[in-house]
Amino acid sequence: MVSSQAKYELIQEVGRGSYGVVYEAAVRQTGARVAVKKIRCHSPENVELALREFWALSSIQSQHPNVIHLEECILQRDGLAQRMSHGSSSPLYLEVCVTSHFKQLIVTFFFFFCIYVYHCAYYLWFVMDFCDGGDMNAYLLSRKPSRKTNTSFMLQLGSALAFLHRNQIIHRDLKPDNILISQGRTPTGSPEPTLKVADFGLSKVCSCSGLNPEEPASVNKCFLSTACGTDFYMAPEVWEGHYTAKADIFALGVIIWAMVERITFVDVETQKELLGSYVQQGEDIVPLGEALLENPKMELHIPARKKSMNAGMKQLIREMLSANPQERPDAVELELRLVRIACRELDWDT
Repeated sequence: MVSSQAKYELIQEVGRGSYGVVYEAAVRQTGARVAVKKIRCHSPENVELALREFWALSSIQSQHPNVIHLEECILQRDGLAQRMSHGSSSPLYLEVCVTSHFKQLIVTFFFFFCIYVYHCAYYLWFVMDFCDGGDMNAYLLSRKPSRKTNTSFMLQLGSALAFLHRNQIIHRDLKPDNILISQGRTPTGSPEPTLKVADFGLSKVCSCSGLNPEEPASVNKCFLSTACGTDFYMAPEVWEGHYTAKADIFALGVIIWAMVERITFVDVETQKELLGSYVQQGEDIVPLGEALLENPKMELHIPARKKSMNAGMKQLIREMLSANPQERPDAVELELRLVRIACRELDWDT
């Protein structure tokens, strides 16, 4: 159904990158706040990132409180807007899909020919949950360390990753910048932040397992070869270009270790302080995955800054950051172990 009527009112820009622009917006009929991501489909690379995110989020049949929810995706061209669905047969949708196969030079040439000669501008608008607390980096680094917050965040992240892997989705770019915060409050008025795993532009939906297309998909048997992600959170095998969903476990291990001990580094390009664990080599800091690829037997000093650490947490982080992906827990086991640690050994009152 094509419409020229504006359903949302943009309020303000809240984020911008090479991939697109994110706005805080309001639903005109109800006033409800949403986040709207606007992506211009001006290059095959942008189209592919947008479609990966759309396919991943639209493939999920149920919602999870710690995974960003895609309310709808709207394809716009020349002032007309059309709501898209996964697998749509709409000509507009098919035109955008076909441009993502940028290795096909003829299709790519035709795509750019249309843009520059006929001035056809395509935009994808993603309408999602609005998170008013910023990202995980900004939230944690602007507050004093709290064991209660750390424990809550670990449980939420473990639950979110288990949900994604059960739905055959490998995120491939887990990092604090891609984890958003929705600020809420308990019935007594205490702050109760909810994490939302977001930014699925590099994600992969695994359709089948092994050689049998009818066999249920298993993300731990789905091998990928495209090295992608953010270097400080990439597993050793990702650097090599042969990995499974266990790479997400490694990334989450980097995040959890950094969160527990408040380990940070400064991004060279943006000069922004970021949560992330690493290896110090002289005056240089090296991503854990890269260092472990060079020396798989390297011993990680956990804890690195604290005098002591919960024994169960220490062992779990070591396993999550193992150079051998087979030695890492899968997402289901990880979720259960985090719950056990939270219930039996961590003090929620500090």
